[in-house]
Amino acid sequence: MLSDRTFQRYQRQIALPEIGEVGQSRLNRCSVLIIGCGGLGSAAGMYLAAAGVGKLVISDDDIVETSNLQRQIIYRESDINTNKVDAMANQMQSINGQLNVRKLNRRLNEEQLNLEVMIADAVLDCSDNLPTRHLINRICHRQAKPLISGSAIGWRGQFAVFNFVQSTTGCYRCLVPEEGFESSLKCSDSGIIGPVVGTIGNYQALATLQMLALDDVGFKSNQLHLFDGKSLKWQTLTIRSDTECSVCAQHKKAS
Repeated sequence: MLSDRTFQRYQRQIALPEIGEVGQSRLNRCSVLIIGCGGLGSAAGMYLAAAGVGKLVISDDDIVETSNLQRQIIYRESDINTNKVDAMANQMQSINGQLNVRKLNRRLNEEQLNLEVMIADAVLDCSDNLPTRHLINRICHRQAKPLISGSAIGWRGQFAVFNFVQSTTGCYRCLVPEEGFESSLKCSDSGIIGPVVGTIGNYQALATLQMLALDDVGFKSNQLHLFDGKSLKWQTLTIRSDTECSVCAQHKKAS
């Protein structure tokens, strides 16, 4: 049962029949790993903190720079030259003093990421480079942990959920092969409009809350959602499983 204080804080959320006290209790007990504290991670992190996710683990090795403030809205001018994980943790705990935040001020190697994914209930990929995304995908698939992936550049964003509890689902590598792709575009080279990043980060938070709190989520995994910030339109595509995928094909054949 929730305490009176907890019930009062989350009463608007608890009033939703899909969540109720049971769903809120689940959120309070859950741990979410956020990899990347940029525009995506900061937007998702604020909503997950406000919603009552009990524990957030945040990982980034960067510091806050002036150019970040245009889109990474969790940070303030006073945070410039501060480690992002420290500044982000302070802001999230100012939103919700009941929140437990663990800070990882480093880029996680495979061994460290294995351990962090193992103890997480869900993983948000808010990183900004393909090697990290592929590493996160491999480890989440290996450990059958839900992966909520997002990215944005220019006026466009994309979002996908990979529920690796389902053995037949595809993975990030089915969507973006590791071989033959050049390094991903950078915001510093191509530009980025802030609200697009926030939109994708908010979708990541929404999918995470559904996955952790509800018995029956409202969205389908294994779909790629594309957002065009100029036209304000969404497009949804089915992610086809690659029968030759080095990450998930062997699992599908075995099952």
